[in-house]
Amino acid sequence: MKREIIIFILAALTLAACGNKQETKNNENMKHELNLTQEWDKVFPLSDKVHHRKVTFETQYGLTLAADLYTPVGANNDSPTRLPAIAVSGPFGAVKEQCSGLYAMRMAERGFVALAFDPSYTGESSGEPRRTASPDINTEDFMAAVDFLSQLENVDPERIGIIGICGWGGIALNAAAADPRIKATVASTMYDMTRVSGNGYYDSDDNEEARHAAREAMGKQRLADPVAMAGGVIDPLPDEVPQFVKDYHAYYKTPRGYHKRSGNSNDGWRVIGTQAYANARFLYYINEIRSAVLVMHGEKAHSRYFGEAAYHYMVDGKAEGYNFIGKPNPNPDNKQLLIIPGATHCDLYDGGDGNYIPWDTLAEFFGKNM
Repeated sequence: MKREIIIFILAALTLAACGNKQETKNNENMKHELNLTQEWDKVFPLSDKVHHRKVTFETQYGLTLAADLYTPVGANNDSPTRLPAIAVSGPFGAVKEQCSGLYAMRMAERGFVALAFDPSYTGESSGEPRRTASPDINTEDFMAAVDFLSQLENVDPERIGIIGICGWGGIALNAAAADPRIKATVASTMYDMTRVSGNGYYDSDDNEEARHAAREAMGKQRLADPVAMAGGVIDPLPDEVPQFVKDYHAYYKTPRGYHKRSGNSNDGWRVIGTQAYANARFLYYINEIRSAVLVMHGEKAHSRYFGEAAYHYMVDGKAEGYNFIGKPNPNPDNKQLLIIPGATHCDLYDGGDGNYIPWDTLAEFFGKNM
């Protein structure tokens, strides 16, 4: 009898060992070897107040994300003092070599460990077909960045915040609603990508007939050419275009912000790559965010209505342009709406000509709330 028990235990241990080996093998298979550019190829100069290195981390969807990690000069990885940290991404269709990297570097200058990452399917990160988006996957990108930062030796895992720029502002709010580990969130010059994808600009296509026509077109595109690219910032500019189109061109198509890996600077996004956004809504639960949020928008931004609606729904549980109504926020006092006088949408990408981004105000917000 004892011999049978011993044989049973040995068999169980063998199966467990094999299972662990298989699990390790599966985990290794999830990782993608990325060919990262090591030379400095950002659209902004490296500050002498920070250290910089390339890093990678995995998401729960099995994708490997590429990122730039910025730390303050003088911060020692072996020091017992742990620093607050911030993860940054955006704009939608941009890469970490553009304004998300700038935001991260400026925050590192002010004492934060800061991570600027390329989203899934974008830039140097993994994922095929390229330039594909998903409400779930992109929200996970932010949460995976929090996972990564939480495990760094020099980071306090109880003091982690995020910054989302443009289309990633809405994604940041969705992540903050989903993940209480995020202690403070800044949504800068935000787009609600689900609202604009489903309703059009200024809700001009907010009707069943327009959405049905768009869905039919997407269905045909999936059969005709599912990996076709379209969009990118228009170049050359026609004579008659809205001012915000000129602003996009001034950033993405000139030395100010052009980058060879940026979809906005080049051939755009996959035509059906944002199909899932049109049938989702990011902001449904943001009125339940208990942590601190700062929504920052330019006074003259064409996208200002996104930020103001998000703020009011987050605080009051209702806002113009949304047909869902929730309860008022249980923690309204740590929510802020900051309108930058004179600033356009793209002025909050890099400061524009007027140094419009209040870096010290952002640092103060994170320092107070994390």
